Amino acid sequence: ATLTQGQARRAERLIAALTARGLSKYNLGGAAPDLPAGHRVLVPGQVEDDASILCGAGEVRSNLDLLRAARAARPDAVIIYKPHPDVEAGLRRGAVKAEGLADLVASGADPAALLDQVDEVWTMTSLLGFEALLRGRAVTVLGAPFYAGWGLTTDLGEIPQRRSARPALAGLVHAALIDYPRYLDPVTGLPCPVEVAVERLSSGQIPHPGLANRTLSKLQGLFATYAHLWRS
Repeated sequence: ATLTQGQARRAERLIAALTARGLSKYNLGGAAPDLPAGHRVLVPGQVEDDASILCGAGEVRSNLDLLRAARAARPDAVIIYKPHPDVEAGLRRGAVKAEGLADLVASGADPAALLDQVDEVWTMTSLLGFEALLRGRAVTVLGAPFYAGWGLTTDLGEIPQRRSARPALAGLVHAALIDYPRYLDPVTGLPCPVEVAVERLSSGQIPHPGLANRTLSKLQGLFATYAHLWRS
């Protein structure tokens, strides 16, 4: 459905807030490393046994093959490989030797800071592709994440035929971040709009997780490997 003027303005304000405050999925913080000059292509690594790969990837289903595809298509570009934080921490599968395919391995770098300095992103299904769209970057997708197939990305994988609409970026953002999710204010414990969640994340007004939360987080990482069993 077409957005009303009010809905479009709200989505555009949300995009501006997310990008201006440098928010991303992981919010690691810190500056990006010094990047080589040239046409910079960011290739985000993923957890290779994650449900998004098992259910949403196309023929390219590994970080190594993703790097090979990006290098083959952009032989003269500066390829920057960003390992997935859970893989770097040794919690999930997907480690790869990127030397020879990537010009730089940005270990531990903040994804939002990297996005500000690259020209495009190549990904299978990573949410970093969506975050790149918010920042006006070109995105090439080899799988079928939720943000692919709407005319906003270059799609090299098989896309569901039902994705025939051609929304503007504000329309996709409104659907994915405003209409669909439900948010809980970590301070009050009450339902809240997305704008409050953005404010909490950017201001640091989030209760520090205790031992139970950290243990639950590790268990979620462990069982996420088998999520395809109950999602299929």
